[in-house]
Amino acid sequence: MICEQDGIFHIGTEAYSYLIKINAYGIPEHVHFGAPVKTGDAAALSCRPGLGWGSGVLLNAQDSASCLDTLALEWSGSGRGDYRESPLELEGTSSDFRYSGFRILKGSVAMACGLPQAHGGLETLELTLEQPGAKLSLYYTAYPTALVRRTVLENTGDVPMRLNKLMSFCVDLPGAYHMATFNGGWIAEMRRHDVPVGGSKVVNESLTGASSNRHNPGFLLFEANAAEDAGRVYGFNLIYSGNHYAAAQQSLQGLTRVMQGVNPSNFSTELAPGKIFESPEAVLCFSGEGFGGLSRNMHSFVNGHIIPAYWQNRPRPVLYNSWEGCMFDFNQRRLLDLARRAKSLGCELFVLDDGWFGQRDHDKAGLGDYNVNKKKLPEGLEGLSRRIRDLGMEFGLWFEPESVNPDSDLYRVHPDWALTDSFPDVLGRYQLLLDLTKPEVRDYIVENVSRILDSAHISYVKWDMNRHSIALGEKAHGYMLGLYDVLRRIFGPRPGILLESCSSGGNRFDLGMLCFSPQVWASDDTDPIERLMIQGGLSYLYPQSTIGAHVSAAPHGQTLRATPLSTRGNVAFFGCLGYELDLKHLLPVEIKEIKAQVAFYKQYREVFQYGRFRRTELGWQVSDGSVTLAGVFHGLVHAAPGYEQLRIRGLKKDAVYRVVSLSQAIRVGQFGGLLKHVAPVSIDPNGPLLRIADRHFTLPGGGEELTVSGGALMSGIMLRPLFRGTGYDQNQRTQGDFGSDVYIVERL
Repeated sequence: MICEQDGIFHIGTEAYSYLIKINAYGIPEHVHFGAPVKTGDAAALSCRPGLGWGSGVLLNAQDSASCLDTLALEWSGSGRGDYRESPLELEGTSSDFRYSGFRILKGSVAMACGLPQAHGGLETLELTLEQPGAKLSLYYTAYPTALVRRTVLENTGDVPMRLNKLMSFCVDLPGAYHMATFNGGWIAEMRRHDVPVGGSKVVNESLTGASSNRHNPGFLLFEANAAEDAGRVYGFNLIYSGNHYAAAQQSLQGLTRVMQGVNPSNFSTELAPGKIFESPEAVLCFSGEGFGGLSRNMHSFVNGHIIPAYWQNRPRPVLYNSWEGCMFDFNQRRLLDLARRAKSLGCELFVLDDGWFGQRDHDKAGLGDYNVNKKKLPEGLEGLSRRIRDLGMEFGLWFEPESVNPDSDLYRVHPDWALTDSFPDVLGRYQLLLDLTKPEVRDYIVENVSRILDSAHISYVKWDMNRHSIALGEKAHGYMLGLYDVLRRIFGPRPGILLESCSSGGNRFDLGMLCFSPQVWASDDTDPIERLMIQGGLSYLYPQSTIGAHVSAAPHGQTLRATPLSTRGNVAFFGCLGYELDLKHLLPVEIKEIKAQVAFYKQYREVFQYGRFRRTELGWQVSDGSVTLAGVFHGLVHAAPGYEQLRIRGLKKDAVYRVVSLSQAIRVGQFGGLLKHVAPVSIDPNGPLLRIADRHFTLPGGGEELTVSGGALMSGIMLRPLFRGTGYDQNQRTQGDFGSDVYIVERL
């Protein structure tokens, strides 16, 4: 797993090899990160500078190849001839750390600072580097499909030192790459952007106080010829939920330096003698099988080593969330009516969202208070939860514990608990953040959230946070440490509560939060066409089991786009399914369709949530080895569309498979005035007859059912034709804009 041989360190699993060598000057050089190799290959894989390049600053004047600026390094200082970006900055001094020893340890090495960590590591390599007054420990923990790195700086001198920057890792990868980042904003998260990495530095960072919906901390480096199923791709991510920083830059020698860690902007902390600073853990992943292989390696790592142990491989419930159904306007009677309707559809968990506490009739008041609003809920949460359980459903509750409204009892008593600076307050959604660096603030949150959770049978929590922070640098980092302390104290003793993190949707979708919350609300945008981009972007780095995905009403509140109910369900299947709309306005045909959606999802829930995920030409697919579920998604309809081929990946070419499409119900109303051409009587397209028919009747879609070899499916089978403007036929897929299909492929 990890071995040392003549100054060569080899970290190896079936998925990758990582080689480091200690050179003659005590500098750790990077040798290889990629497909498995042998320790003895190090000499052939190492950089060979020969006589070096002119104008270099040399560690040894007699050795023209001792220029750090031209070597592939595992770590770099500053002021010693390497003029590329350094992962470490000590105020007012250069740094020149040299190798002093190593240890190979079983499993993972616990951190002291309270940051979340991956769990279940195989072995850990600790490399120790030292310079006068300071010691640097580089940790490399091997997992089956990923390598986790972090850095610890210790002040071993007798005077304080000031640290301005410490990255979790730094590595120089030979070769030319493109960098894929996942950018966006509120209701527009995780848009993939690709840029070539050249001589100018490419940066991916957040300064909002959270990992952010602007720039997710996860990113990819890939060679120009990489595709979904072929080519070399690297993935990187940070087990951290605050301000992050990552950079990539290629040198003249063709070495691409990559680093990632806490954002150094405005960051400065003093280390007293004997004190340490620990970086968050960073995840490094490799695949020679393209973006798909990289994603599957990352998914395996997250499901196996990030998600809390209780929730690993545990099916997520189908939930109903009250927010879009009633927002702040509810009482117990209305909630119970929604719960009965949700239960009849097959939902397993009822979630009461915002508005249950204090004077919370709008978003301008009440945050920070935890007294239940007895006007809305006369029997309190205990009574409501009991009635929900009597219906046969679990009960969940929304919180926003990190925030406070100025119009709240808490703020009136403790205005000093708000996170402020020396300037007038700036509000976001009429609220301030609480200062989680203060122990008394953390105690208040832990005490009150715990009290509420223990007052009723609550099996799920939606933990929201709806504004950006004003904290900078060390204060922002301290806030994250405070948040992790709060989450650990509340949910550590209550592992069976399903925690879903939310921050205005996907503003904090990161590995740090996933160490506490097995799933994250991906976006406040529930339009399925937008979700194809959002969930598709998340799929590169995060497994389906972590992605909250709901069906809502159309036209959608974020886009005003009308989409078929079938497509809303088909997209949400590829995540943790939920419903979020006013159920009392559903038509009979919609009730029937949603019941069928929930039943289908439950039948294949574990495949959707934990199957091996692939992006395909027409959509997505998941597979558990015996069952493959393939989604085909369309945008705007074009006249006279051509043939479509469905290609399924990862099958046995000689095996035989049965292919069936999920039944589609075609709404009569979508034909409008066209019905008058086929109906025996004249029909007003805006009249009551068509409205009644549209409420109660559907036409069958073009279902698929055939038996075929795996070889044929991987080559691509012809699908039934789409609507071509020549009339309805049950042997075609009669879909308008934004139609979709799901195919069930089962090995016989």
